[in-house]
Amino acid sequence: MTLQEYFENTKGFGILSTADQDGKVDAAVYSRPHVFEDGTIGSIMRDRLTHENLKTNPHAVFLFMEEGKGYRGKRLFLTKIKEETDPDLIQSLCRRCYPNELQVQEPRFLVVFKVDKELPLIGSGGE
Repeated sequence: MTLQEYFENTKGFGILSTADQDGKVDAAVYSRPHVFEDGTIGSIMRDRLTHENLKTNPHAVFLFMEEGKGYRGKRLFLTKIKEETDPDLIQSLCRRCYPNELQVQEPRFLVVFKVDKELPLIGSGGE
């Protein structure tokens, strides 16, 4: 199963962990990422601590825990490769966007990552 199929068909929640240039860590709840045809993934974010950390340290980990019993999911080790600010592009990708008149008018960013490594939620992946 590809990452695109996985995230389109699997319910759960995600945590995106980042660190600043000095190694001070942060973790924030994020929805399922957008998976693009080239294998990169993207998350829409506001200009808060996670986004700030990625300005000085492009590395992150996305931990996704599947709904249900047990501990199933994925850990994706990521490197930021680009950022988009086009509001039309971001709106087209937004899964839970409100009409423009109800949105808070603050900048949003589509941050795109390459996936460096994929591991299961638990264990090293070597069966």
